[in-house]
Amino acid sequence: LLGELGVTWSRHGQPLLPIGTIYDPFVGRALEPWSFGMYAGGQSILVGTPSGVSLAPEGGAHQSIVTPSIGIGQPGCTFWEPAFGQELEWTLLHALSRLGRPGGESAYFRLSTRPLDQSLGPADDRRELVLGGGYPLRRARGRPRVTLVGMGALVPEVLEAADVLGDDAEVICVTSADLLFRAFRARAGLGEHDSAILDELLPAGRAAPMVTVLDGAPNALAFLAAVNGVPLTPLGVTRFGQSGDLEDVYRHHGIDAETVVGAALDLL
Repeated sequence: LLGELGVTWSRHGQPLLPIGTIYDPFVGRALEPWSFGMYAGGQSILVGTPSGVSLAPEGGAHQSIVTPSIGIGQPGCTFWEPAFGQELEWTLLHALSRLGRPGGESAYFRLSTRPLDQSLGPADDRRELVLGGGYPLRRARGRPRVTLVGMGALVPEVLEAADVLGDDAEVICVTSADLLFRAFRARAGLGEHDSAILDELLPAGRAAPMVTVLDGAPNALAFLAAVNGVPLTPLGVTRFGQSGDLEDVYRHHGIDAETVVGAALDLL
């Protein structure tokens, strides 16, 4: 249905704004027809929520792991994983503006039902960076000794780890690993995407060993270490999910604040 509604702009001259929702672990089921729809020129938005092991109380069968990698690899689509409501508002409005027109594209949002403190989110002047793929959530006082990169529901754990590590830790919040990967390839002359976002997030003069964290397969953010050629420890989910308290499940998978701190100290 999303595929068919997404092509009305080219077939009938009537653009629509189709949005579908699905449990994130079932994105794999929807992927084949949705991908075929995009191949045929369809432009729509798919929202996968809830996602990840943050859905701990419901058990492993409902916990998605590989979907960030799917989003990054899907042609004709931008993958977003915002952490805060303000990020979601800006990115969803942007995604809607890309529908139903020549040169437009689909979007996939990987969302969570985990409540987060919204006061930790981006300031109003961060909108352009949020739409570019990420923004600095906390800068180190001087040159950082370590850079912590978080995405989605795990941003609070990254900030908690930064509190322990002190003023030498820098925190980057990723809103779209997809767009950052396009920028990374464009810097190497592959593709026409603007690479300026990399200089904003990870300027060479602030390069430091890096820990990346997400509620999903850790390879989705691992490429960021190559932006400046720094040592990296990628944290994420590499085993099937478990049912339990959120704190225990995060610790089980090594994506809790304590593990982030330990990974950073090991790099130093």
